[in-house]
Amino acid sequence: MIEEPYRWVEAIANRREYIEGQLAPGSPIAALGYREGILFITLGQTRQKLFEIYDRIAMGGIGHPGDIERLRMAAIELASTEGFTRSAGDVSLRRLAHYSLSPVMKSAFEQIYGPPYLARMLFAEIGARPEEDLFLRVEYDGEIASNGATYARARQDFAVLSGTRQSVEMMEAFLKSEHKPDASFETAVNSALDAWSVGHMLLQASEAKELPARDAIAQHRQEPNSPLLQSKQQCCSAAVAGQFVIVR
Repeated sequence: MIEEPYRWVEAIANRREYIEGQLAPGSPIAALGYREGILFITLGQTRQKLFEIYDRIAMGGIGHPGDIERLRMAAIELASTEGFTRSAGDVSLRRLAHYSLSPVMKSAFEQIYGPPYLARMLFAEIGARPEEDLFLRVEYDGEIASNGATYARARQDFAVLSGTRQSVEMMEAFLKSEHKPDASFETAVNSALDAWSVGHMLLQASEAKELPARDAIAQHRQEPNSPLLQSKQQCCSAAVAGQFVIVR
């Protein structure tokens, strides 16, 4: 009996390590607020990763396709039920994430004899004004990170998702220095693609400690095996590039 808490903690640590390894190769996602709305961008060659959840809410995910689909359908059902029983204006991303999705993912992660969700989710809700836009990142263990201001950080008008913590931190550092909330659509797309490149480069070179130089980012976007270049060459092929826009 004395060993039971230790065994649970050890099992949770092993589960976390396993999930992190499964999510590590996931193609990054960047979501940016710009002049007319919010832009989601990712790149890949296998499946759709960006979805509409409700009128003002969008979602992106990395991980197992089945788990992403289960969470997407749960989010749609919850939002639709809320909109039907109350009103469309009462559907809130905070309520959806904090009181529905996060508890479900936390419970699945901590039940060591059941399967966890192999997924990370990024949500965005467009506000009446740019400063009211909301971004939430929901982890596989139910942890939620938002773009809101804290004692240690100013409010951000963007959010990112990637397979490793280091890749996320570098993408955020890049957008913090490069992205402006009043950017045009073209500028926002370019910044999002550069941020994706930063995240993708960090997934390939996990030992990197600093942001890649601008010329290295530009070179990565032109490499023959880069999904960015392939998306230009195969623009009519399904699921090569992903882009989703919520208009204010």
